[in-house]
Amino acid sequence: MKVLIFEDEIPAYNKLVTYVNNAITNVKILGWARSVKEAVVLINNHEDIDLIISDIELLDGNSFEVFENLKVECPIIFSTAYDQYLFKAFQTNGIAYLLKPYSESNFKEALEKYNVLFSSNHKINLDKNVIAELRNIIEGEKKTYKRRFSIKKKAGIKILNVEDIISFEASGDFSIAYDLEKQKHIINYSLGDIENKVDPAQFFRINRSEIINIDFIEKIEPHFKNRLAISLKHREAFVYTSGNKTPMFRTWLDS
Repeated sequence: MKVLIFEDEIPAYNKLVTYVNNAITNVKILGWARSVKEAVVLINNHEDIDLIISDIELLDGNSFEVFENLKVECPIIFSTAYDQYLFKAFQTNGIAYLLKPYSESNFKEALEKYNVLFSSNHKINLDKNVIAELRNIIEGEKKTYKRRFSIKKKAGIKILNVEDIISFEASGDFSIAYDLEKQKHIINYSLGDIENKVDPAQFFRINRSEIINIDFIEKIEPHFKNRLAISLKHREAFVYTSGNKTPMFRTWLDS
């Protein structure tokens, strides 16, 4: 099998090469591109391609630019950090995808889908309308997260950077933010509103009343009833996951 890989992150590329070599016998990686420009050159230089494994976000743009402008007659396995619900458009085209961070077993599942849908001598015409639709969906779903809060104080307005917030705590219709200097600040948002405004890769709601910043986790200890006790830097008291949040919290820590 002849494979092209489009991936801008070197560690991700090295991991993928290992997965490819472990899963596919007689595989030949024809080339590796980290940018749209390099990907275009690779496709133009190789006619006999069995499979492309492509990240969506490359160094100089979106890999959909490649597939919208070139004739591609082989299946593509996309890898991306975007949520699965965005990929219904793939189902009718038989294109598999890997949701980052993915494991070797995830890769093998995607490869099995490829093997079921396509034989090595079967060529397909990639539907550029589907690619364009998917591109629009993804670009429309990109979300920016709050970087700072403005807080009213007696002396005026204080700007509190989100990266300096250790945790949020519910306080009725408002919330309390704890900062690096062990100061507490009233935020004019409910905890639910804050959960939607901060980066979920950085912050996690560990129970009904608290959200914590992963950068300030100092220690995690088992607690009773499937709960975890978490020690945060610059916070004296432990905070605790609720029992139903513990499995999701563990998954979040490893993502």
